[in-house]
Amino acid sequence: MTVRLPQAHDPSAWAGAGWPLGAHYDPAASSVTFAVHAPAATRVQLELYATAIGAAAFGSFECARGDDGAWRAQVDNVGPGALYGFRCWGRNWGFEPGWAPGSAVGFRADLDEDGNRFNPNKLLFDPYARELSHNLLDPGIAAAGADGGWFGTGGQEHHGRPRRGLDTGPYAPKGVVLASEPRTFRRPAIDPHDAAIYEAHVRSLTRHPSALRLGELFAHTPGFEAVRNVPRELQGTYAGAAHLAPYLAALGLTTIELLPVMEMDCLGDDATTDSGPTNYWGYQTLAFFAPNRRYAADRSPGGPTREFRAMVDAFHDAGLEVYLDVVYNHTGEGGHWGDDLDTTGFTSLGGFATAEYYVLTDEHRLVDGATGCSNQVNFSAPASQRLALDSLAYWHDELGVDGFRFDLAPVLGRRPDDAARDDWGAQRRFFPTHPLLTDIAQWAQEQRIEVVAEAWDLWGYEVGNFPAGWGEWNGRFRDAVRAFAKGDGNVQAFMDLFNGDFAHFHDQGGPAKSINFVTAHDGFTLMDLVSFPAKNNAVGPPFGPSDGGADTNLSWDSGGDQALRRARARALLAILFLARGVPMIVSGDEYGRTQNGNNNPWAIDTAGIWNNWAQAVSRTPTRLAVDPTDPGAGGYFDVFGAAASPDGVNPVFAFTRAVARLRREHPALRQREWGDAAQGGDDVSYLFAAPHGGTPAPGDRAVAVRIDASHTGGGDLLVLVAMTDEPCRFVVPAATPGRSWRRILDTGVEAEAEGNAWPLGTAQPVAGDSGDAGDSGDSGDSGDSGDSGDSGETRGRAQVGVGVGHRPARRRSALRASRRGRAAACTRRRRRRRAACARRRAA
Repeated sequence: MTVRLPQAHDPSAWAGAGWPLGAHYDPAASSVTFAVHAPAATRVQLELYATAIGAAAFGSFECARGDDGAWRAQVDNVGPGALYGFRCWGRNWGFEPGWAPGSAVGFRADLDEDGNRFNPNKLLFDPYARELSHNLLDPGIAAAGADGGWFGTGGQEHHGRPRRGLDTGPYAPKGVVLASEPRTFRRPAIDPHDAAIYEAHVRSLTRHPSALRLGELFAHTPGFEAVRNVPRELQGTYAGAAHLAPYLAALGLTTIELLPVMEMDCLGDDATTDSGPTNYWGYQTLAFFAPNRRYAADRSPGGPTREFRAMVDAFHDAGLEVYLDVVYNHTGEGGHWGDDLDTTGFTSLGGFATAEYYVLTDEHRLVDGATGCSNQVNFSAPASQRLALDSLAYWHDELGVDGFRFDLAPVLGRRPDDAARDDWGAQRRFFPTHPLLTDIAQWAQEQRIEVVAEAWDLWGYEVGNFPAGWGEWNGRFRDAVRAFAKGDGNVQAFMDLFNGDFAHFHDQGGPAKSINFVTAHDGFTLMDLVSFPAKNNAVGPPFGPSDGGADTNLSWDSGGDQALRRARARALLAILFLARGVPMIVSGDEYGRTQNGNNNPWAIDTAGIWNNWAQAVSRTPTRLAVDPTDPGAGGYFDVFGAAASPDGVNPVFAFTRAVARLRREHPALRQREWGDAAQGGDDVSYLFAAPHGGTPAPGDRAVAVRIDASHTGGGDLLVLVAMTDEPCRFVVPAATPGRSWRRILDTGVEAEAEGNAWPLGTAQPVAGDSGDAGDSGDSGDSGDSGDSGDSGETRGRAQVGVGVGHRPARRRSALRASRRGRAAACTRRRRRRRAACARRRAA
């Protein structure tokens, strides 16, 4: 057997080569090109490793610097699965022939005059690595005789030696060489205005024991017959998450948005090492091109990438798109240890080019002002901009992702190099025309994908201020709807936001750029929002305790009334799906998932946080066991109670499905443009009125919304929203001639037994000449003639009734004639408009 050792391929050509950053395998030559950005380095050494942990390098190659600041090498007899890393020298630590791993030869200082922190004793992984061998919390590091303290720099002693002198080569994460596998993905290409988003955590989706019975649980729920049990070996993985594709399609949603999946520091699944979960949500990215290995069932080299692609394929095949939550504003490398300027724990970006990748003060201290996460990425630097753009392109082009949500996105629009580093007012400035923001928007338009900003950080609130082409999480919608739903009477703000927040989004590309949400991962779940007056983060296992979390939640415990909580949850769902813009719900809200009041379980990885799918088919979900395999796992607070629905039917779940399908099927709820403030015409207008007619007054806690949409073919919608303490009566406006109002949704407790929703074919008008909705809380009916307005009643606080203007059945020929008539009328209107424009131009 012949063993071919790695060898340099034509080193004389390396300095002038233009190989792209990262490691790229050429199967024809059995060769890999390596390139890493380190413009201020004086020497960069590539090292190859046979094992991820516990052994020294078996091969090393001095790279050559190019004019672009990148260091390159090409090595033959290296292929997919190879492990590699880099060591860097600079002005603060010059190379001398006597240096060996772990020595201080050549050391001058821990940082140079620009703030770069070169230390050849610290092996660095490639920022463009397609996979990492492991992360810094891997138990194998301790088994090999090291610990997290090994990765620090500076002069502080650790195990009797200065940290800077501890060699991390045998322990540090390594890049994994992968073969390039460009793919053509079967993308659903969903129009942005049609989207309805489901925010979820890969692990939480299927880690709970109930996922093993997923198909069995939904076997008797019409429309969910394609849902299958999750195999035990796939729980908590990309492959496991793929089993949720038919579930989300049946629920009526279009898009799954996954919390961060890029490689991060997190603990493994082994019970002996998972006693203290950290970074569960994943907002501490280490490698911007590498899927998190912990989320893969196949953890062999290349396994996480293949499995992630297969998951995307499964969602695409079900007609769903995949968005990723991405974190470019800071990294998981952390900041100063013990507030010591000299001591950091860089394992990648900071070890190659601290001054380019991170914002620094004049004394070269890391800044985290806008992020609160120990460091802040410097997007004045072209290298940082390029890293973000290249990362996005990789996840889209080669892994199939359809859209991105950007954590703390204003950081991407800041320009720290444009102002003095101690001028904090200028440092806080946000630039909507920042080249990175405009480049991302242009790229997204070319690729026909969506980019969505979390438009706030610790330095500013920029909702509505991102450039055209960007969508944004609309925090204004969340706050206005939460306040109105608990009875604050902020009716004007509620109307503005229900109508798509025109004032802030009219110049960004239409209402679809407003991503509406009431809850998200970082805050109360929907059921907790209506069940707790304040956060309960000191709650015991398995729901806490945890630190942080917002103190202002605009929540109300519904007076302890379980039935009212369910009604309020449905009301909030109705408002979310009927408003202009794109609705987003957080995983589990569709059935009333609770975290026992913890509004910030960022580090909790337990059965209490995972999706318990048995709750979705139970009328008493919070009376179920948190973990049926562990009687001592604690219990849910019974915030939901016992619903009036039939056994096996969760009335919040049934309602979510109904309102999501209504939005998917009714064209009025998926408009590209805003309407005017007048009834009629060929636009869709949201027309607001007080319960008894007229303009809503400040402090009103009830409002009627007529969604004028007859020309769409779907009929007008009438939404009656009552957030009052007592029953509220509405004067129902006259229906469009030839139509009558029919009740299709009612969030009230009295309608739970009927599912709170009715198909149009069985939806009933309000009985009686007076139009009194009685105890059912109907939305009202003006009668077939539509000549007069009647009254309807919604009972109790937080009730929403929805009626649709229904056209009685007619002969097919008459319907065709009507359609031809409408088409002719539209043609006449267009001709009149063109003529009017011509007259104005002539004048």
